[in-house]
Amino acid sequence: MSQLEINSFEEFEKYIGQPLGISDYHKITQDQINKFADATLDHQWIHTDPEKAKAEGAFGNTIAHGYLTLSLVPFLWEQIVKVNNLKMLVNYGIESLRFAQPVVVDSEVRLHAKLANITNLRGTVKTEMEIKLEIKDQKKPAFTGKLVFLYHFK
Repeated sequence: MSQLEINSFEEFEKYIGQPLGISDYHKITQDQINKFADATLDHQWIHTDPEKAKAEGAFGNTIAHGYLTLSLVPFLWEQIVKVNNLKMLVNYGIESLRFAQPVVVDSEVRLHAKLANITNLRGTVKTEMEIKLEIKDQKKPAFTGKLVFLYHFK
């Protein structure tokens, strides 16, 4: 999918209510899960012990941390939209987030994004993005939500 380029509030505003795009797929590996566990100190066996997860777990293998999948948003978002002429971008908040299905190790995920709303707050642009993290070959997404970003254009 080609990356959308936005250069101003006025260009962004034209996409209200429209899909902005879909990222490439990203494979979730056990190494990535283990590194995330180290970084967050969350070494629960459903994430880090493949043998136990296969023998005793409900998903047949280890699964990615929900917050690991959420942390991929900036990486995947950059594949969808390039916003130019910025002083700064701030992750402002999450209006809603629902983890719908676990992501089993070696699954591939990709991000879908739609601009739900945009507001110019005296030079700071507040965007509300509806997002969905698709799991390849699965009907239910890993999560859905609405993220709020603040863009400070030059």
